[in-house]
Amino acid sequence: MKPILEIKNVTYIYSAGTPFEHKALDDVSFAVSRGEFIGIIGHTGSGKSTLMQQLNGLLKPTSGTVLLDGQDIWADKKLTRQARFRVGLVFQYPEYQLFEETVYKDIAFGPKNMGLDEQEIDRRVREAAGFVGLTDQQLEVSPFDLSGGQKRRVAIAGVIAMEPEVLILDEPTAGLDPVGRAEILGNIEQYRKAKNATVMMVSHSMEDVARLTDRLLVMNGARLAMDAAPAEIFTHAEQLVEMGLNIPQVTQVFLHLRKMGLDVPNVYTIDQAVKALKGFGGGANIC
Repeated sequence: MKPILEIKNVTYIYSAGTPFEHKALDDVSFAVSRGEFIGIIGHTGSGKSTLMQQLNGLLKPTSGTVLLDGQDIWADKKLTRQARFRVGLVFQYPEYQLFEETVYKDIAFGPKNMGLDEQEIDRRVREAAGFVGLTDQQLEVSPFDLSGGQKRRVAIAGVIAMEPEVLILDEPTAGLDPVGRAEILGNIEQYRKAKNATVMMVSHSMEDVARLTDRLLVMNGARLAMDAAPAEIFTHAEQLVEMGLNIPQVTQVFLHLRKMGLDVPNVYTIDQAVKALKGFGGGANIC
């Protein structure tokens, strides 16, 4: 299958040629298929944010290539502009970027910049609002009158309204309570399935990425250190800890049991832990 998005040997250097020169990405390569749900993890300063901004043309690689549907997004200005609509980027705490008088106008901002007619803009606004659980009544109020979780929904809807083929989110559940987190993640998954969109999500929640994603990209020291399914990534728990990363709590527990000499498998979800414990005498009662 042809990748929807491909990164080839991308390096990015901030303040190149100055005393403040800093290499944020170092020869990073990977490909993304349509419909995949990919998690991006890494400690602070590992290159995650810089990588995201390469993917939709906010930053131009110092060297290397970003391909969208096989075309270099920097080959000409039209392709760069198209990439910014086709690859939607939701920054961390996007609710701080709201600015319009009403929720409707805020969600409509992106589609208007795409040059769409009013009927198509209206369809997209209402469909995007539906994806994130906003009502028609909420579309007419000021976004500043909403709760923090509702503002987050408005901001995500504003990107979804552009109907990106690739949706990139930086910590979309940061600061939300457990109910709000579950709802936002459900909204994202609903959009992915409805549009067969690719989702790439930066997260510090190992439980979320273990449960939701098809693949994990692990960034470390500006390089792509690992690229595999969660089941494979979390078999390297000790290496992840050395990189300064958390691991799912159930993985931590089973890692501790192995250090105690017990022959237990690698697990990274609660369901796997329950099955593993049932293999021990009395395990079913423990669960």
